[in-house]
Amino acid sequence: MVKYDTARDRPSPYGIQWKIARDEPSLYGIQWNSEGTALALRDSSVKLQQETNLMTLTSMLAHAVEHYGDKPALAHKPKGGTYQDISYTALGESVAAFRNGLRSLGVEKGERVAILSENRPEWAIADFGILSAGAITVPMFSTLTAPQVGYILKDSGAKVICVSTEKQLEKVGDIPTLEQIILFDSTEGELPPGVVSFQAVCDAAGRHREQESPPIDKDDIATIIYTSGTTGEPKGVMLTHANFISNVAACKSLVDVGPEDVLLSFLPLSHVFERLGGHYVPLFSGAKIAYAESVLTVAANMQDIAPTLMLSVPRLYETMHERILRAVRAGSSLKQKIFHWGVGVGSACSAAIQQGKEPSALLQLKSRIADKLVFAKLKAATGGRLRFFISGGAALPQSIAEFFHAAGILILEGYGLTETSPVISMNHPAKWKFGTVGTPVPSVEVRIAEDGEILTRGPHVMKGYFNNPDATAEVIDADGWFHTGDIGVIDADGFVKITDRKKNIIVLSNGKNVAPQPIESELVRSPFINQVLVLGSEQKNLAALIVPNFDALEEWGGENGVVMDTLQKREMQQLFQSELRERLADFADFEQVRRFALLEKDFTQENDEVTPTLKLKRNVIIERYADVIEGLYSGE
Repeated sequence: MVKYDTARDRPSPYGIQWKIARDEPSLYGIQWNSEGTALALRDSSVKLQQETNLMTLTSMLAHAVEHYGDKPALAHKPKGGTYQDISYTALGESVAAFRNGLRSLGVEKGERVAILSENRPEWAIADFGILSAGAITVPMFSTLTAPQVGYILKDSGAKVICVSTEKQLEKVGDIPTLEQIILFDSTEGELPPGVVSFQAVCDAAGRHREQESPPIDKDDIATIIYTSGTTGEPKGVMLTHANFISNVAACKSLVDVGPEDVLLSFLPLSHVFERLGGHYVPLFSGAKIAYAESVLTVAANMQDIAPTLMLSVPRLYETMHERILRAVRAGSSLKQKIFHWGVGVGSACSAAIQQGKEPSALLQLKSRIADKLVFAKLKAATGGRLRFFISGGAALPQSIAEFFHAAGILILEGYGLTETSPVISMNHPAKWKFGTVGTPVPSVEVRIAEDGEILTRGPHVMKGYFNNPDATAEVIDADGWFHTGDIGVIDADGFVKITDRKKNIIVLSNGKNVAPQPIESELVRSPFINQVLVLGSEQKNLAALIVPNFDALEEWGGENGVVMDTLQKREMQQLFQSELRERLADFADFEQVRRFALLEKDFTQENDEVTPTLKLKRNVIIERYADVIEGLYSGE
């Protein structure tokens, strides 16, 4: 358990106030006793919960517009230009115009309006415009295919869809319920029948300026989010205004987000993680949201806007780590020695902090030197103002979190699902433990079922699956507990640790149960492994499909005189066999990967092998590589 406060006004290499707080409220709503144990949320945090009980997402925005006025709310970067700000006042005016424009199109309370778009200001304006019209937002990933878009539009019965570009427009087919398509991009040519520009909808607001918006209740459905569908067809998760507001209040009571903060938004707003943490929370807090131009420009955009907070899935941190190590290996032996010395110093400092101790004066001195010699460039690459990263959407390897903390950058991992709005538990600046997903947030109950499944109950749990009461009854029991489908434990300090998805558990022919996620997380630590899928259901031993890191392999081949013309070379097979033995040395005998196949191409979203949140679709991959898998086990 961590026993200190993070202080903005007393920066250190770790952004930490070394004086341990005792019997004093911290900046993050936690009060500590003399042993450093968390006692309770401070009064202001409880007050925040009470004040938001009757709030809706629309009243939340109105509150922010009133309080933050001319302060920048959103920022975007036009092609070839620089970042341009949109104030809270301008955001409120645009939302009102779009709301009235939707009303002029005949959108009524409870009707569904879809959004198929990349992150951009129009996404935020459309979302709040839809909500303030009393309608329901149905967000879709911009990477979806035309058939996937068609399925969601038909299942949700969407009346209107907003699309960002003409490319996205091409995905919208003939849907019986669909009456209107709104195009965000401006175009000089004539639009097809049934398509109207975003600006035209906003300009139509005058005809409904005097018409009152329908009353919106906190228990009204705000959105229907369709799950990624790693198995079977996606289901529409119905989340209410109260679901989101309870989660906003819970997160705000633990994480100090305020008007001085700037967030870089690049995860899809169609995903509930970014929707809550990178959209609703910062706008409630008066912060500024800057949209990345694309996932390929995140590094450059961090330099542009110098974010103080940022949300990401683990893959970003893994990629950053890989690039750092690759650059170190390419440097001189002296630079390598300095780097490893700096990491050692940082790790020692991190270890002391994790134990709730103040690092010694000598260690603090060494850490300042290491920061200047080794870690300053890494921090500068994030823009130089980053307070911490927040990780979600998938398991963050503990080694990655520890490396970044050694470098003076804290990554806070949380846990949740679309069905839980999404946050169930989270690490936060005043209380965190690497290798866990934190403690349950305020107002959320968590317990572990007899079979190890994580159950949760509270105001964050969805209303149900749209038009699917049977599926709803399967996951929400009579006592209101939502069955997450995740296997995990709660340690003595109350931190939740995820083991794996219940449906992913592999049962070997000898009856042993194997959770593949910890094995896969360990294997991708190898510089030579980019993606890996562990399998072996009803087999004697585990096997793996491995996508190599081809850049690292090329480098290794050059250093060892191995021509990289085929993945089947004896030297190549020996390299990966060695990596498997080394990485899994601490795993049980039945958890060892005995067989593997090296694949020549990545698992991708385009091939329907990866979800938009970068989770592998196990069933799709196993079916697609059935012949390869059969070959792995043909000798048994």
